[in-house]
Amino acid sequence: MRTLITYIMVFPKRSAFVLIALLLAGVAEALSLTALLPLLSIAVGESIDSDIGKFIVQIFHRVGIEPTLEFILLFIVSGMLVKGCILLLTNRQVGHTVAHVATALRLNLIEALLASRWQYYLRQPVGALANSVATEAYRAANGFEHSVNVLALAIEVLVYSIVALFISWEATLGSLIIGMILFMVLHRLVRATKRAGTKQTQLLRHLLTYLSDVLGSVKSLKAMARDNVADAILHDQTQQLEKATRKEVTNRAALLALQEPILAALTASGLYIALIVWNLSLPEVMVMVFLLTRTLGLLNKMQRRYQQLAVQESAYWALRHAAEDARKEAERTTGTLTPTLERGLSLRHIAFYYDQKPIFKDLSIEVPVRSFTAVIGSSGVGKSTLLDLLCGLAEPKSGEILVDGVALHNIDLRQWRHMIGYVSQDTVLLHDTILNNIIVGEPTLQAEDVEHALKQAGAWDFISAFPDGIHTIVGERGGLLSGGQRQRIAIARALAHRPKLLLLDEPTSALDPESERVICETLQKLAQELTIIAVSHQPAVIQAADRVFILSDGRAELLSNAHPDANPALSELDAAQGEETI
Repeated sequence: MRTLITYIMVFPKRSAFVLIALLLAGVAEALSLTALLPLLSIAVGESIDSDIGKFIVQIFHRVGIEPTLEFILLFIVSGMLVKGCILLLTNRQVGHTVAHVATALRLNLIEALLASRWQYYLRQPVGALANSVATEAYRAANGFEHSVNVLALAIEVLVYSIVALFISWEATLGSLIIGMILFMVLHRLVRATKRAGTKQTQLLRHLLTYLSDVLGSVKSLKAMARDNVADAILHDQTQQLEKATRKEVTNRAALLALQEPILAALTASGLYIALIVWNLSLPEVMVMVFLLTRTLGLLNKMQRRYQQLAVQESAYWALRHAAEDARKEAERTTGTLTPTLERGLSLRHIAFYYDQKPIFKDLSIEVPVRSFTAVIGSSGVGKSTLLDLLCGLAEPKSGEILVDGVALHNIDLRQWRHMIGYVSQDTVLLHDTILNNIIVGEPTLQAEDVEHALKQAGAWDFISAFPDGIHTIVGERGGLLSGGQRQRIAIARALAHRPKLLLLDEPTSALDPESERVICETLQKLAQELTIIAVSHQPAVIQAADRVFILSDGRAELLSNAHPDANPALSELDAAQGEETI
């Protein structure tokens, strides 16, 4: 019931429209049902003795209509036709709302995740997020449809009960009490189904999370003949999911199987009591049997729909909690100043911790514009963290990051990031064209921007030689291209929006010497127009840089001011790496 109320509160306008339409349909049906009693009395040739029958006939006479058999039949059919038309519009609206609910839930989660802090995002398994956006959003939307059906059936039960009350309130109340008792007795099956649905949601998350991780490393697993281990784990998780699904199906079938014979027994008992105990006339008995059988049947259907809602509701709450958790971890930005990058960057006395582990204790670095700065150091010293700080993805515990003398926390962070081109350590390309890999959905970028960026990245020559040019498909994770080609496309992606600052995390770590040389020459040319900061272990990058800083013990030391004299920096790096090995 909590989920049913929540759906109405979250989507009030659409729910209100559906409820109003259902009430109108119920009124139309009630009016047509009230004509059943005089219809049957006329059909069997009996006088109309019941109060409700006389009342209906009086209304017909007042409006100047003779209640003949033909007219009453037409009246009943017309009422049902009106009800059908209203329900058609309602169901159409429900269908649109289901699609809207799924879209709204997906966008809500995606927006919350993209607005969350980078450290929070790193802790989220990609497979679970994919499951939330795809499977859970679809199941949650179906939950809304089931909740609407529960409301529709409840309104129908109310309509039939009101009409039946006018004929025999004793029989109606007795039947409703028996129906509610039946509802509560069989509710154990609903609770069991709900538990099975919750288990399905958990297992689907675990399964898709593990599957995503396996597919990301399937090449190495197959190369080591360890793919069978992953297969065994996936097989076990799939069997658990099948077991939970079987429980759901079994409980649903049990509910249906028990409802039918109980309903038949109640109908037979009601017929006997109406004829023998209450001495109702045949038309009244026929109408009462129809109404009460219909009412109990609707109660049974409502319980089955509620059971289906119980299966799907865990997906809704899982999706909602994921969005709420992400929203709690939203980036806190207070800066409003428009950034510029005309003089340079300064990091002054920066201290930064990961949990309780100190990364920087007193880090100070000066980076002038239109320069190529390399940052070196042993693994785990904080090279990638330095780039995160410059992007605003991480915040220092103390110290200042200055852009042209203005503190980064006073700058509009989104505008600042628009001035940055970023190339990550892991070059991941989409299974799409080169064009789309560079644009990545940015509506302001055109083919001319892509060509300009590819030329800047030194990639235009080999791409223009492809038969399909920039429309060439790169394959899964860019697997149809060489490592050097993938890296240059990644650099072109970072350059497409014409940034002023280019940040590179290990730009040549996976390249052969020739590809590495080409990338370094490209970066040297770009440094004439852009400010470049690259973190790297590679000697070629260090030799190509104008300035080299080495990170050690939470601090930075300037080792070189010009790339021809970079050899001392290499010696320092070798020494640092040697100490780490020791």
